[in-house]
Amino acid sequence: MLEKFDLSETAVKRLVASAIQGADDGELFVEYSESEALVFDNGRLKTANFNQDQGFGLRAVAGEATGYAHSSDFSENALARAADAVSAVKAGYSGRLATPPTGTNRRLYGDENPIAAPGFGEKARLLQEIDAWLRAKDPRVRQVTASLAASWQTVEILRADGHFVRDVRPLVRLNVAVVVGDGDRQESGSHGMGGRKGFGEFVAEASWQHAADEALRQALVNLEAKPAPAGTFDIVLGAGWPGVMLHEAVGHGLEGDFNRKKTSAFAGLMGQQVAARGVTVVDDGTIAERRGSLTIDDEGTPTGRNVLIEDGKLIGYMQDRQNARLMGVAATGNGRRESYAHEPMPRMTNTFMLGGDTEPAEIIASVKDGVYAVSFGGGQVDITSGKFVFGCTEAYRIENGKVTHPIKGAMLIGNGPDAMHRVTMVGNDMKLDTGIGMCGKAGQGVPVGVGQPHLRMNQMTVGGTQT
Repeated sequence: MLEKFDLSETAVKRLVASAIQGADDGELFVEYSESEALVFDNGRLKTANFNQDQGFGLRAVAGEATGYAHSSDFSENALARAADAVSAVKAGYSGRLATPPTGTNRRLYGDENPIAAPGFGEKARLLQEIDAWLRAKDPRVRQVTASLAASWQTVEILRADGHFVRDVRPLVRLNVAVVVGDGDRQESGSHGMGGRKGFGEFVAEASWQHAADEALRQALVNLEAKPAPAGTFDIVLGAGWPGVMLHEAVGHGLEGDFNRKKTSAFAGLMGQQVAARGVTVVDDGTIAERRGSLTIDDEGTPTGRNVLIEDGKLIGYMQDRQNARLMGVAATGNGRRESYAHEPMPRMTNTFMLGGDTEPAEIIASVKDGVYAVSFGGGQVDITSGKFVFGCTEAYRIENGKVTHPIKGAMLIGNGPDAMHRVTMVGNDMKLDTGIGMCGKAGQGVPVGVGQPHLRMNQMTVGGTQT
């Protein structure tokens, strides 16, 4: 895409070098992207969007300071002005340009554009078919919202030393949400799936019917749910998507910038026991076709499998290049940005807890009086204190070692570091989520993956409607 600039490759390299030479680091990030979204809601196609975007971001890093400029204009004038702007960060500074990232020949996903096939009309008909399928399944279905989303992003990264890398990134998602009702009572359920691949796997009849059926099942479970109790209970977390709590309550606290600035609850705890024995947490951007995976991060560093907590002990943080240099460690391939209009920062990819050796049924049977949280919705986390609140979208009571009735309105309340010490049993069924995660930080959103096995956590606070 460098050819999109209205000037020669030699001139592009000269302007990039003039902006970055004398700094510690920096790059030209060039992006072209396409995105499409279709939403079928309440019996009609409500949204049909297609967007193209392109532009560049130029960055110079001097110590802890960063100069950044971006533009959707690929002209010589725009690049020259950007180079002049970011050069200001070097005033009075004399740095030594960091060595470039190592190269990689691996490919974690194909480069086929998922927006091209199936066609728009076929996608719209599929969403209509999902709506009809669910309404025919149960007369209590009152609303169906089905959506398809896809993006195709091409990025090129050029450094002042001439190091150049390129990556083509597909991404798709199918989501189904259902509202069911009985008299005046209404409840909802949802299910989604996606990844860095084409739509084929997800629009196959068996796949979309499974997603639709799961959304309906969850909604009907919630329709029968009783008000959640409030108090302190032993908690069993389900496998897969409940790892979103790990992502929020622990993962963000293990990103390098929060720890360098000492604003994380995990700052200064390297080498210490920050979780119960048996708890191992990994961030891995190298899993083929997963939503959070990247062949290279947005600074050009190959992603890796980074162990953050091993057997309860903190052994690593997630790093971009700037924080890694300032902390005297290696970059981990976690420098990510939403688009060319944003600076990179340390971000998660696919973050999950490894499995243990206990059968899930054994974990549930061990709980006399507790809550079984199968799925979570939204949550809030304070990175500095580690405090979190998560709402359960599917949960059950456990009584005398058996799952009894579903409950609604359950809120799991706790503190990330403290909660990790309350893990007493780790299941042998670790699985990743179905490919639906989106993570926000400092106003930027990026796709991520989460996962975990079944877990038992002792004496956690549950906010509910019954005391």
